[in-house]
Formats: sequence, C-alpha cells, structure tokens
Amino acid sequence: MKTVSRMLTLLVLGVVLVTPLSGFAQKTQPAEKTLIGYVSDNHCGLKHMAGMGDDKSCTLMCVKHGKFVLADRDHKRVYQLDKTGQVKAREFAGQKVKVTGRLSGKTIHVTAIEAAS
Repeated sequence: MKTVSRMLTLLVLGVVLVTPLSGFAQKTQPAEKTLIGYVSDNHCGLKHMAGMGDDKSCTLMCVKHGKFVLADRDHKRVYQLDKTGQVKAREFAGQKVKVTGRLSGKTIHVTAIEAAS
C-alpha cells in the first residue's frame, strides 16, 4: 500500500512540475523588423514597365488587379504585405517607405508604414 501511495504521489508531483514547463515549448513570435523599400504592386515588383507613367500612377493602376508589395531594390527582394499592410500602403504608392512588422517567410505582418528619407 505504501508503494502504491508513493508512486501515486510521484506521478502527481511529476505532472504538477512538468505542466508549467510545457508553455516554453510554444513557438515565440518573431521580433519586429523595419524594412526599407518602395511600395509597388505584385505585377511590377522591383521595376515598373516603361510607358506606365510615374511609379505612383503605375502602382495604383496595377494594384486594381493585384496587391501592394514592398520592393527592396537594394537587396532585389519583394515582400508581400498582409491585409493591414494593403490598407496602409495605398497612401504611399510608389514612394520609398519604412515598413515595420513581423516577417514570416516573404510576408510582412505590418504594424506601421511611414515615409523613408
């Protein structure tokens, strides 16, 4: 009887000690980053086609059938913008910007967009 009681006590103690530690196994969110580039569209990406007007006009025309992206011309990368970024990017179409957010693959989960100097 003592052995069963001790085993049960150890089992309960083990569960009590391990349960709080299981929270550490959860994935932590990536830190926010600030990326600099140009608000473009997913059709043109890094470079707008000739004859489409200035960068702003081309971006706004092309985004009617697409989505806004951040075009990092220095590093030759194009990042997708999440739903929040789609709304915030319209104001900065064709402009150089700083986008702050969490990067997940090639998608930025946007928290802020502001003009870059």
